[in-house]
Amino acid sequence: MNFKKNALQVVENKHLHLTAGILVLVIVALWIVNVLNISYPVDVTTRQASGELAVVGEGKVDVIPDTASVDLGIVVNDADTVESAQQQINTVNNAIVAAVTALGVEKENIKTSNYSINPNYNYESNPNGTISGYNGNATITVKVKDTTLLPQVMTAATSAGANQVIGTNYSVDNPEVYREKARDEAIANAKEQAKKLAGELGIKLGKVVNMVEATNNTGPFPMYERAYDVGLGGSNAVTPDLQPGSQTITSTVTLYFDKR
Repeated sequence: MNFKKNALQVVENKHLHLTAGILVLVIVALWIVNVLNISYPVDVTTRQASGELAVVGEGKVDVIPDTASVDLGIVVNDADTVESAQQQINTVNNAIVAAVTALGVEKENIKTSNYSINPNYNYESNPNGTISGYNGNATITVKVKDTTLLPQVMTAATSAGANQVIGTNYSVDNPEVYREKARDEAIANAKEQAKKLAGELGIKLGKVVNMVEATNNTGPFPMYERAYDVGLGGSNAVTPDLQPGSQTITSTVTLYFDKR
């Protein structure tokens, strides 16, 4: 009996030591979780086989720009006074506006900006500088709905006194219409590709369950020309032959088809 009793006591002691050891491990583990701020569970993910087929389609539409604009510069150098510089700028500005409106451009599409007058300094006789005159400049932006009118606008403006043509810009006034057409082409292209893939893979396609359109469409791109001095135009000034070219509007869509 004493032998059995001692054996049971040994077993109980082992269980107590094992339980105590497990308890210590749990306490240490909880302490580590708390100190390291580990959330439980650390990472549990489940993956299921996709029941969808994703197909990318592309569409594009070439568009001839229907709107054009030009920036015309007025530069005045070495005017005697601020008033003189201002008078010269205003005279040319008003002449340009009159010449452009005579071509049928509405005043709401004519904007004067960058109007400024600055003094010139001479440092030869005075280290601090003395004012030797005034420079002035202004920019007139003219927008036309008829792109063929832009060369005439430039010729009329330079004849009226503009001495800089800063840049021309051709754009599409309502690109949303063409983006919709490009999107329709992209969807049709994606469906065609999906049908072809389904035949090659031996699967049947269900309905379209989702569509994602790319948002990185940056077109159409404006077309700019560098600034250059043109001097004063005259009645015999040659009208420039400007061509707007074409611009491409694109759309990329991803269609998700349910597989049957």
